[in-house]
Amino acid sequence: MNILAIECTHASLSAAVSRDGNVSVVFGSEWNRAAETILPLVQQALERSGTSKEQLDAVAVSSGPGSFTALRIGMSAAKGVAYGLDIPLLPIPTLSAMAEAAFPFTSAAVIVPVIPSRKGEYYFTCYRREVLEEGVSEDESARGTIGDVVAAARGLGSDVVLVARRTVELESLSEEESVCILDADFFSAASILPEALRLAAEGGGVAPSEAEPDYRQKFEPGQA
Repeated sequence: MNILAIECTHASLSAAVSRDGNVSVVFGSEWNRAAETILPLVQQALERSGTSKEQLDAVAVSSGPGSFTALRIGMSAAKGVAYGLDIPLLPIPTLSAMAEAAFPFTSAAVIVPVIPSRKGEYYFTCYRREVLEEGVSEDESARGTIGDVVAAARGLGSDVVLVARRTVELESLSEEESVCILDADFFSAASILPEALRLAAEGGGVAPSEAEPDYRQKFEPGQA
């Protein structure tokens, strides 16, 4: 099965193609250039994998939460490709995909993916490893301060790791309160492919017109 994946919820953009079990991934610029770079990035991923767009069986996209603007652009691009090719669209929750992608980098029993929301707030979910190993198709996340994140993580024991990208506040917290932090620079479009492949194998997916980004909050002027 051939699946194109798009990830642009936060930090750098990326696109990946899974073709017959082989994954090709390419990285783009920062999310604030998503509008001008996302489609060329998709084309590069297809070319690198040796896959024509007509050979695609589905399109996967990280559905959020994340940057308001980049989420909208990523979802729009994924919808356009899926609609044009008349193939299913597979929205993949970002938090569960980030947590599952952390497996090779930590043996912690509890994995807490963290994504910045508005200033001073974060989206997060606490996953037990054995639950993630069975595949998670939905996020039941919370939003709160860094103190809320730490309190929730510590409530699940000592074998816990927080997974986040480029979060200075979390890094300083790690030193002050001995909280284990894993830098999620490994997270990319390739990270959403395992769940996308499971959904596709089960006949999952939605029509492009039915998919919506998981904004979690209303847009405000000046919000990224």
